[in-house]
Amino acid sequence: MPEALKVRSRDPQESLAEPVPASILVVDDEPAVREGCRRVLCRKGYRVETAAGGKEGLAKARQDHFDLILIDIKMPDMDGVELLQAVRNLSPDTVCIIITGYATLELAVRTTKLGAYDFVTKPFTPNELLGVVERGLEVRRLTLGARSLAEERDRRLLEIATEKSRLRTIINCLADGVLVINRERQLVLYNPAILTLLSLKEAPRLGQPFEQYLPNPEMATLLAESLSSPDSQYSRVAREFSLDPEGKTVVMANVAAVRDENGQILGAVLVLRDITQLKELDRMKAQFIAMVAHELRAPLAAIKGYLDLILGDTVRDPAQIRHMLERCNQRGEALLALIQDLLEVSRLEAARTFRRIEQLPLADILQSALELVSPQARTRKVSITCELPAELPLLQADREEMIRLFTNLLSNAIKYNREEGKVWVETKVEEPYVRIDISDTGVGIPREALPKLFREFFRLRTPETKYVTGTGLGLSIVKKIVDAHGGRVEVISELGEGSTFTVYLPLPEQAGKST
Repeated sequence: MPEALKVRSRDPQESLAEPVPASILVVDDEPAVREGCRRVLCRKGYRVETAAGGKEGLAKARQDHFDLILIDIKMPDMDGVELLQAVRNLSPDTVCIIITGYATLELAVRTTKLGAYDFVTKPFTPNELLGVVERGLEVRRLTLGARSLAEERDRRLLEIATEKSRLRTIINCLADGVLVINRERQLVLYNPAILTLLSLKEAPRLGQPFEQYLPNPEMATLLAESLSSPDSQYSRVAREFSLDPEGKTVVMANVAAVRDENGQILGAVLVLRDITQLKELDRMKAQFIAMVAHELRAPLAAIKGYLDLILGDTVRDPAQIRHMLERCNQRGEALLALIQDLLEVSRLEAARTFRRIEQLPLADILQSALELVSPQARTRKVSITCELPAELPLLQADREEMIRLFTNLLSNAIKYNREEGKVWVETKVEEPYVRIDISDTGVGIPREALPKLFREFFRLRTPETKYVTGTGLGLSIVKKIVDAHGGRVEVISELGEGSTFTVYLPLPEQAGKST
């Protein structure tokens, strides 16, 4: 392609257009030289403009962009060296060729340092002119091409660095542990979560064999096998592993080979998810289902047994029949209580609760709860002392949930108490809360059980409590109600020394006082 048809583009959008002729400016104070250069270059298809002096040439260079400028070294108003400096400052991409009648080494060195590409010495032939111009434009084309490639390289490197940084940020934020190896089984990437899961005290060194960082040999084997697996295998493998001999920490390991666009294996990735709590929850749920089945079956069996005796005319004495019906009624009430607990947990868990928030006298709430548990207290011969100050604040709360909250706590204090034990209820204001303490002289709670106390389905298992019935939902309901009202619940207990449950409920901003 002739140099005259090379694309001259300063705007990337122009590269999509038709090729445009290279633009050349001839600056010379001799009309014959200007006109001769113009004719020769125009015949080759270049777009040519001329200027009779340095100042005129600089003005045109400021108005338009030229690919190449021919500059006469000797001009009356501005010499070629001065114009060369100005043009190079204005447009570093423009190729400048010096026209001179007397080329010297000193001039060549000086103008070359200022950015001149070449010389053409007067007088010159058309071929000499075209030769130096075509070489200059070719150099410009190569320079711009190299610059474009460098810019594209820098852009792609920046994109890669940005993507790598983004990937690193995402991986570091994952709760799951991530470990990546290459085909040589060397560690190439990991995140902080993997250090915690594997209990690594020091950060692994990249480039080291990965096996030394995995405590479970079977897990290491699974990851290594993914590097040599056929396409049809190990696309993704999930398996459970225990990270300690006691089985306290259980993880789900997901392993997959990393392949390129041709399906060739580049490495493998291991993702570890801690499922210890999920396994514990599954165990507790299974235990809960078995317990609920037992709690349902025993009363239902008793009810059915009594009814079979009555309906079969085995028992005819009205007093005995009445006694059996009363027992059926008691068992039915126990079943209803169990079902009510299950429904309450479901209601609170699903966040579908409609709460009727109102200002409530705390004394009335406690009195209602005490009345509900008094039959249970009499049966267990447990005395309840309620010490209330002369004035108690109002609560901003749902009445039914508050009664359920304190009924559950009082019921537990009675149920896990000793026969003829004691329960105390005390209240006081601790801004911005009202504090309610419910203490008992019961069997107490082991220290290791305290963190689990408010979990769903958790039941205290000690020799003293093995005959205590319940669903393990009461304290979970307490915690959910307190949290929903913006409060908190705490417990202090020693095994064999009784327990104190403390509830903090926020005071209304504009609440009155109630006796």
